[in-house]
Order: sequence, then structure tokens, then C-alpha cells
Amino acid sequence: MEARGLSSRLYSGATIAAIESPPKQFFLTLHPSTTPCKSSSLLWSPNYVCLTLQSFKRFECVKKAEVLDSVVFDKEDHNKPEVKRKKLAVFVSGGGSNFKSIHEACLQGSIYGDIVAVVTDKHGCGGAEYARSNKIPVLLFPRTKDDSGGLSSTDLVSALRDLEVDFVLLAGYLKLIPTELIRTFPKCILNIHPALLPAFGGKGYYGMKVHKAVIASGARYSGPTIHFVDEHYDTGRILAQRVVPVLANDTPEELAARVLREEHQLYVEVITALCEERIIWREDGVPLIQTRENPKEYR
Repeated sequence: MEARGLSSRLYSGATIAAIESPPKQFFLTLHPSTTPCKSSSLLWSPNYVCLTLQSFKRFECVKKAEVLDSVVFDKEDHNKPEVKRKKLAVFVSGGGSNFKSIHEACLQGSIYGDIVAVVTDKHGCGGAEYARSNKIPVLLFPRTKDDSGGLSSTDLVSALRDLEVDFVLLAGYLKLIPTELIRTFPKCILNIHPALLPAFGGKGYYGMKVHKAVIASGARYSGPTIHFVDEHYDTGRILAQRVVPVLANDTPEELAARVLREEHQLYVEVITALCEERIIWREDGVPLIQTRENPKEYR
């Protein structure tokens, strides 16, 4: 009866799904928005209450002094534009195993994005061949005396802009990224390194050289690091890491294989978050990855 009595004070609009009526007496507390509305309605049956409303910010069912439920209605929340599918450029210098795992994740729908270009400094590398076989454009950078078909830094930036690239992903690319590219894509260039930075990073630390150095140091743990790219080798802000053990009798090849398995998984997970716009920056400049389930939790 109390619900019927409220009907003359409710506003009409879009129908909300029926809410089961509590067995005992309850009250509805409605919080109107600033938008006026002309009419109202409330539907009632023995088992369900169905509200028809539009101009309320939220409503609450209250049993005694205790809030039983709360729903937020905010026009801005319902009209947020969907996250657009991202366009990715991948840089490779070798076989491109990380590139291949990223591409497969895009095709399978795990990553909400598409690889629109591959950039390489080695025209015949495995990663470039894989790109061509999958009809992905291949750009040669940097330009060299032996290959006039390569791009200058300015040409590369223009090409990536023309392709409307959102993010640049380094996957075993061995050249230093030019300042022009970093300035064009601030906080949008990622690299994966096969050790736990800041250890075993910098110029000359790549590929098997990294794993040999880790074993020689006596370190008990290693693993991949994903970081944002700045003007120097391996010094950008760390975004994600994963730890693997270094075993007593490891060879560099065995350690490399163990780390690479984690690289493939971690890079896909991070790029998934990147394309879903779940990367935020703390006030002190540290990037964090929000969980999909709760934006207040970080991984």
C-alpha cells in the first residue's frame, strides 16, 4: 500500500527491471536529479515492484533503517562512448615470437586491437616474413646506405600517423627509438625486456647476452619486464614484471626458454589492458594496471 501511495510522486521515463518485493514493510527513498520530469508511474503486483523512472540519480529500498539495495542512474554513465578498437604497430628485429603471440591474441579477440604495421631494421627477419605472410604492411627503419628503401625518423612518424596508430609495441627491436617518435607517442610505446629491470638492462643487454649475464651473476630469479620507452635503453617506467627461478644448473638457453614462455603471456595481458584503457598513472609517475573486475584494484 505504501508503494501505491508513492506513485503520485514518481517521475516517468525508461522502465527498470522488476525488483522483487521484500516480504515485510519497506520504504522507497528516491533522489531526484536536476532534470525536471512531468509525470510519474509505479507498477505493483503481489511479488514485484516495477519502477518507471528517468530523472532519478538513484533509488534505495530501505527496510527499517537499513539500506537493502541501491542502484545508480546517471545519464552520463549510460552514454559513455565505447572504447574504440586500437591500432597497433609492432617493431621487430628477429624471429618475432612475441609479435606472433600478440597477433594471434588480436585474431582470437583477447586483445581489442589490430596490428596495422610492422617496423623492422632487418628486412628479411622472421618477424617481417611472418607479417608479409599475414598481409601486414612492413616498414623498414632506419634508412641505411645499403638500403635506400628505409625510412627516416620523420618519414616513420608520418607513416604511423597516416595509419592512425594508437600504440607502438617493441618486440625484440634492437635499435634505439628516435626522440621524434617518443614525442609523437608519449606514454604509448612499450618494450619487453628478458630480465628483471633495472638489473641486466641497458645498451648491449639483449637476447642471449642477458641470460648469460643473469646466470653468471648468481641471481636466483629472473623474468620479463614490460616498460614504457624513453630516450634511453631500458630506463622507462616499469609497468609489469613476472618472476621465474634461475635453477642451479641452468644453461642460458634453458633460462631463455623459461623466460620466453612468461613473456608471451605477460605481454598479451598488458596489451589487453592497454587497449581496454586500464592503464593509469599514479601522481608520482608510476603506471598501474587496473583489474577488469574492479578499477580500484591493481595487478
